[in-house]
Amino acid sequence: MVNVRERPGFAQRIAAEARTLGFAACGIAGAGEDPLRSARLEEWLGEGRHGSMEWMATRLEHRRSPQGLWPEARSVIALGMSYAPAHDPLALESAPGRGRISVYSQGRDYHDVVKKRLKALARWLVAEAPDAQVKVFVDTAPVMEKPLGEAAGIGWQGKHTNLVSPTHGSWLFLGAIYTTLDLAPAEPHHDQCGSCRACLDACPTDAFPAPYRLDARRCISYLTIEHKGPVPEEFREGLGNRIYGCDDCLAVCPWNKFASEAQAIREFLPRAELAAPRLSELLALDDAGFRALFSGSPIKRIGRDRFVRNCLYAAGNSGDGALVPQVDALTADPDPVVGEAARWALARLRSGL
Repeated sequence: MVNVRERPGFAQRIAAEARTLGFAACGIAGAGEDPLRSARLEEWLGEGRHGSMEWMATRLEHRRSPQGLWPEARSVIALGMSYAPAHDPLALESAPGRGRISVYSQGRDYHDVVKKRLKALARWLVAEAPDAQVKVFVDTAPVMEKPLGEAAGIGWQGKHTNLVSPTHGSWLFLGAIYTTLDLAPAEPHHDQCGSCRACLDACPTDAFPAPYRLDARRCISYLTIEHKGPVPEEFREGLGNRIYGCDDCLAVCPWNKFASEAQAIREFLPRAELAAPRLSELLALDDAGFRALFSGSPIKRIGRDRFVRNCLYAAGNSGDGALVPQVDALTADPDPVVGEAARWALARLRSGL
């Protein structure tokens, strides 16, 4: 353990260096277990609300605390990078012929962008404290970024379970640096949701059984990204024209009025071809075309078949008869899930919804 608690202004210097690297928020939390956080995670898993995300349960011991993953850790530097959009994320709701792609995935893959800057901050940290050891994480390991962000004082977990910042709203990519440095922790952020329930009421598939509780099995982000088979029919109409993720619960948060668009992080600016793509063009994608279009995008990881499945549900909800020939052709797709989605969409289009 390396104790730097007594070094004057060291935490402030970390935060200043983080800002130069593009991080909008920075805070410090302890690496020990939080019994309440662990209990809530166990309850959520026990109720099966994680759906098919088996890795959430198989690495439960690592998720309980940073020290569960790395026993030598003493502190966590929690960081947030803004991706606040310049446009209204809900603007395409009234454009059924277009696919709605979540704001976070319209630019470069945030895993790559955030991790590169986390590593730069980690190198700076080791240069300042040569005996320190560090590990960096951005959504690719059993790390509870949102509770840690709350513990580090950079925001609180809102009723939609995502982190909310009083200065950056709901639009933060989160990352963490675990370190053997013994840093003074910040005060945890207190909840400022009050009586507001805008995020809960905005959910098209009623994925929140109660405030601060998410049932991933009903969540459009889960259904369009993580869920591998056919989406249950009860949710298909609720998908609307959302083909990758969903911003509804984030977009309606009143705290977003304090967020400024993330023009400083060029990699997060939306690619023109992903801001409002035509369903007719997306339905024509083969595997090679899909890979080319989504090179460098987080969307690439779900593969062509799952993506086209999503586009077919959107086509079925569009009421656009001009899509019938393309949808009909996909009923014979080699992937059975795509074929089934095409038959569902075709029936919807031919019946006029």
